[in-house]
Amino acid sequence: MTTTVQHLPFELPLSSQASTSKQSFGKLSPLVKRKVEPVGPAYRAHARRVLQGFSFEQDDKIKAEEDERNGLNNIDEEDGDDVPEEEESNALLALDPKEWKKQDHYAVLGLSSLRYKATPEQIKKAHRKKVLKHHPDKKAKLAGHNANDDSFFKCIAKAYDTLSVPEKRRIFDSADEAIDQDDTPPRNLPASEFFTAWAPVFEREGRFSKKQPVARLGDASSSKPEVEDFYDFWYNFDSWRSFEYYDKEVNEGTDSRDEKRHAERKNKSERAKRKKEDVARVRMLVDDAMAADPRLKAFKQKEKAARDAKKKGPGGKTAAQIEQEAADKKAAEEAEAKAKADAEKQAAEAKVGAAANKKAKEAARKNLKKDQKAIAEVVKSSNYFLPAGQAPEPAKVEAQLNELDVITKALEPEQVSAFRKELDGKKADSAAAKSIVISWAATSKASGLSEFAS
Repeated sequence: MTTTVQHLPFELPLSSQASTSKQSFGKLSPLVKRKVEPVGPAYRAHARRVLQGFSFEQDDKIKAEEDERNGLNNIDEEDGDDVPEEEESNALLALDPKEWKKQDHYAVLGLSSLRYKATPEQIKKAHRKKVLKHHPDKKAKLAGHNANDDSFFKCIAKAYDTLSVPEKRRIFDSADEAIDQDDTPPRNLPASEFFTAWAPVFEREGRFSKKQPVARLGDASSSKPEVEDFYDFWYNFDSWRSFEYYDKEVNEGTDSRDEKRHAERKNKSERAKRKKEDVARVRMLVDDAMAADPRLKAFKQKEKAARDAKKKGPGGKTAAQIEQEAADKKAAEEAEAKAKADAEKQAAEAKVGAAANKKAKEAARKNLKKDQKAIAEVVKSSNYFLPAGQAPEPAKVEAQLNELDVITKALEPEQVSAFRKELDGKKADSAAAKSIVISWAATSKASGLSEFAS
């Protein structure tokens, strides 16, 4: 781009302020010749562009990459002092980034000892330490490094992406199997070790509670109402764990709404199943804790001693009253046992009936296409319900088969099977076959029926 100087044929007049002003701004400094050397970042950028033939865009990109590497190398290695040092096993380093849903993101960042207790700042520091150690630019300097062997660095990036976003971290924590594995204290513990063994279990589980604050286990000095309130809270525990982390995604590139709906229904069913299993797991933990709680045993012993003292002391119950109460209790227990046995028998019978019904439905579902084809064959053999000797037109045939498809789709598989059974043997009786078709059309609430009703 060139610059053109244009001379005007007249002089511009001075402004009134300039012509009347007497103000002095001081003297100008004398001119001095100085020797200037070509140095500095601007000159280096110019030299790169000239010597290497780069455009401004190419040079800016190279400079940005250089700044990024310098920023990486300037990471303060002492910034992660509060992040634990964990050994990186060969199995950890060999993780496949494509299988990121099966990976322990806390272990990838070296935070498996902290897990859900790790603060956002600790996650950030752990990520920086891992990047400093495993960044491809750092490893490229090592002898024998394969440029394509950066899989673990991708795992680090995915782990940080999951744990640095609160919503994603909550979803991952909801499916963290390591928590469930830790919630199994040894059985038959001495009473002195009960609180130290079980308090961390309820602390870990308590972070999933929708209701906060969470009831604490307490100690040996807790009162009976406090202990009862604790177990009442945990027997009614409401967890926010949702398990959508395990959802299976629809195949990429598919536009089928049916396939997407099927995937969503399946994911919803799997989430409900895992939720039910988690509720049962927590309930079992509470049952185990309650069975081993020394305070409950002490409360029962104290109550029993009070009852025995009342019986032996003045105004206590007579032997006849005690005997009658024992007989009543025995009768009540027998009645309860009988009721329980009857309920179990009914449940077993219902289960057998449900299994048989399910088996029949499965068989009907498997034979659905065969039944539909057999029904269509009966309609075809009946000359599409036209008078004898009259050949059906293609449009008429297509219309009847379409309406027949509407009817069978509106029915359950077992109903379609019953429909077929009614039509069996009616190939020679066109009127009877037509009557059966119209009857099942009414059952299915199918609209139209212009072809069959005509």
